[in-house]
Amino acid sequence: MSARRNALLIVNTKARQGQRALDEIREECARAGVALVHADCREREDIAESIRGHAGKVDMVIVGGGDGTLNAAAPALADTGLPLAILPMGTANDLARTLGIPLDLREAAKLAVTGPVRRIDLGEVNGVAFFNVASIGLSVELARELTREMKRRWGVFGYAVAAFRVLRRMAPFRADIRINGKRHRVKSVQIGVGNGRHYGGGMTVQENAAPDDGKLDVYSIDLRGWWEWPFLFPDFRRGRHGHWKNVHCWYGQEVEIATRHRRPVNTDGDITTHTPARFRVRPGVVAVIAPPR
Repeated sequence: MSARRNALLIVNTKARQGQRALDEIREECARAGVALVHADCREREDIAESIRGHAGKVDMVIVGGGDGTLNAAAPALADTGLPLAILPMGTANDLARTLGIPLDLREAAKLAVTGPVRRIDLGEVNGVAFFNVASIGLSVELARELTREMKRRWGVFGYAVAAFRVLRRMAPFRADIRINGKRHRVKSVQIGVGNGRHYGGGMTVQENAAPDDGKLDVYSIDLRGWWEWPFLFPDFRRGRHGHWKNVHCWYGQEVEIATRHRRPVNTDGDITTHTPARFRVRPGVVAVIAPPR
């Protein structure tokens, strides 16, 4: 990469680490000879608009935020081809973990201006982009339960607190999953379609999942009751849940999921669309500044 570059900087300065992130990246950019253009994005929709508006004027985009902020940037990054550098400022920072980006802001800032560029895939469901995972069932209720106040108070442990509350009232649903030309009828409490590796505060889609493998990893969980979750949880952290007889796993490039009743779909922590859901993977469409795989 050339010594002199221009970078679009998108950071939520109201976030808990917002000002510190600004200080760290400004210092590292000054050392590396990178000129910053700071975009003030007050709404989620402003992020993609700002990236598209600066295409041709900057060489890269630096985003400070969590997975929801990165998700908002995803479509514009794919459209413009601008490389993405991440300053992890969220609660879970699942994409940063997947890519091996340091969670320390100083180290992440250094990597942002000196690291190599690699290409990763982007998932889509009904035209909505996602980096990590899209899911139906428990994760939707979890997204509703996990308030901003819980994240602020408990941090990543807030996911466990919210999950415990949701699991106690979980109810299975029936779905048809079409993948690789085959139809699978399931009774499930959670269906996940993963593009990346980590999601939900450190859960793992599959033990061999990668954000640049050109495929989607799909799983469906059929639990008889909430009491089974503590036994299954450790394997979900490691991505080995496919070894359980009541967890079914597949992979492919295109997936269709239909349910009897319209059900919401969670993409990277936000509820954005509903079933029937059509998924696809877009291999290598996003450039990121990250350690080599």
